[in-house]
Amino acid sequence: MTDDPIHAGVIGVGSMGRNHVRVYDELEETDLVGVFDVDADNAADVAAEYGTTSRSMTDLLDTADIVSIAVPTQFHYENAKRALQADVDVLVEKPFVADPEKGQELIDIADERDLALQVGHIERFNPAVQTLRDLVEDLDIHAVSTERVGPPIDRAIDDSVVMDLMIHDLDIVLDIIEGDVVSYNSVGTPGGRYANANLRFDSGVTASLTTSRVTQEKVRGLTISAEDCRVKIDYIDQSIEIHRSSVPEHIDDDSVVRHRHENIVETLTVEQAEPLKSELSSFANAAKTGADPVVDGQQGLRVLKLTKSLDSEAQSEPEDNLKRSADAD
Repeated sequence: MTDDPIHAGVIGVGSMGRNHVRVYDELEETDLVGVFDVDADNAADVAAEYGTTSRSMTDLLDTADIVSIAVPTQFHYENAKRALQADVDVLVEKPFVADPEKGQELIDIADERDLALQVGHIERFNPAVQTLRDLVEDLDIHAVSTERVGPPIDRAIDDSVVMDLMIHDLDIVLDIIEGDVVSYNSVGTPGGRYANANLRFDSGVTASLTTSRVTQEKVRGLTISAEDCRVKIDYIDQSIEIHRSSVPEHIDDDSVVRHRHENIVETLTVEQAEPLKSELSSFANAAKTGADPVVDGQQGLRVLKLTKSLDSEAQSEPEDNLKRSADAD
């Protein structure tokens, strides 16, 4: 293994792919060698902006050691498979694939060829989440709640709010809570722009997740209710607060009985960083060293299956949910 930068390329240079191009251009450990997009004019514009080359798919896979795949979800499988079969390490944006069976096929190909296959769950690389991972080991968690809401956006998105937004929080919840999900339910509004889901783990821990594209305030947060504290994470500010209550103090002053109850708030030090830069740096190093990706294909597949189940239930008609409840009774 050498210290030379690893050759990186991007397949799909829309709004998200363009950010991958920018970061690969900025990272010391990567050498941006080209981009590909079905929109040749867009690819040429992005390539010119970052001083790289707009290539054919074949040429890019012959040139790059690693690629990010940032195309619409329905095209993840075919692009990832082609890259893996060309012996190129792959980071595929979330959701992993449209069909879980195709996801397992990609995992098998990567394993057979000893290639890195990473799924782009970017919140794993949020500095607040990385700090939280060290904290949760010492917490007796009872419940987790998440909010990922905001106003409508000005670009078209094919995926529902569950597949596009809630999937981020499901990935974090599955990562920080040990055990398996034993029950779940979800509801959503027509059009798939607002949804709420509830999970229960075999440990007894519960999770409630809310996501929206129709809320006139942007919120990205997670709250943990533990035995002796409440932990609040703000993904946007990359901050963590721990709320504790002191033991009530009994005061007998001039025969008057009083009680004092003090709330304590700890603000943890979180080293600020751009999550995408951390994510792509981690992916490049995994490909170069042979280490396991932080979010490998199996983890991406686990959260995909749960997300699809919740999405299907959230988009079903109310009478369908009533029928399922009646059948269960």
